[in-house]
Amino acid sequence: MKSSFLFRLTKADWFGPLLAVLITIVVIRSFSPNFLSAFNIQILLLAIAINVLIAFSQMIIIAIGQMNLSVGAIGGLSAVAFAGMVEVWGVPAPYAAIAALLAGMACGVANGVLISVTGISAFVITLATLSIYKGINLGITRAQPFYGIPDSVRELGTATVIGPVPMLLLPTLIAAGLLWFLLARLPAGRFILAVGGNEHAASLSGISVRRTVILAHAISGVLAASAGMLLVARLQIGQPSIGDDWLILSFAAPVIGGAVLAGGHVSVAATFLGVVIVALITQALVLFSIDPFLVQVVLGSLILAAVGVNRLRQVRLTGGRT
Repeated sequence: MKSSFLFRLTKADWFGPLLAVLITIVVIRSFSPNFLSAFNIQILLLAIAINVLIAFSQMIIIAIGQMNLSVGAIGGLSAVAFAGMVEVWGVPAPYAAIAALLAGMACGVANGVLISVTGISAFVITLATLSIYKGINLGITRAQPFYGIPDSVRELGTATVIGPVPMLLLPTLIAAGLLWFLLARLPAGRFILAVGGNEHAASLSGISVRRTVILAHAISGVLAASAGMLLVARLQIGQPSIGDDWLILSFAAPVIGGAVLAGGHVSVAATFLGVVIVALITQALVLFSIDPFLVQVVLGSLILAAVGVNRLRQVRLTGGRT
């Protein structure tokens, strides 16, 4: 009975990433005794709080077998829209946040509609909308940041819940719970995975592929917008460059978490742990005074390694057939 439970545990999507997280912590701790100080833990959790939402915004698109190159542009546009509304128009922060989320959703819906109606690859459509959304961002800001962030938002970016645990982590945990519930318990989540697994079969079974694709992109837009606004609270400035460096990270964490790029299989918990792995490695490079540009090399290497492992797993499951 116990051995059967352990066997099932090792087969869980999140087991491998969790083991990698624990090993990484032990290794870094052995070289840097101050690694688990309260300050470093807070910095680590702040990065995780935002990066998890970025990863989720790409993960939900990978679930339907597509990709969203405009994740960063949507997050950046929503961030400056939020900051601009509170500074220029004096809109209360809660209302500005709702409007920014709706803007992110609208961008996502636009992606989904264009992909569904035209039949053009999501790669091409989101590459084009990336440029459009970034152009709107620069048009709004004139490439200048918004500094008039209200005190309530600034306090959110620096406040802690318990000890070094930042307040910014709470919205991320709520989003993770809701996303897990969607994919595991709701028909809409099953439709998303079904479309990613086999679009033709999903259509024959009565699932509206067009609506499902639009829904997935709308959720992606909301998650990207959430990440952008949390980053505004953390940086305490509406920077027009927000989102410019999100693309690699958005793919790295889901892939490390075992997501199948062809669609049909993703894991919320494993993607969360994939973000933790990336954050731990990034933090270690900073602690050891290693060139920060090496982070991009590490992320690319992690993606290649994760894709290789997933490919080997697929070959084993299919008995060597490709």
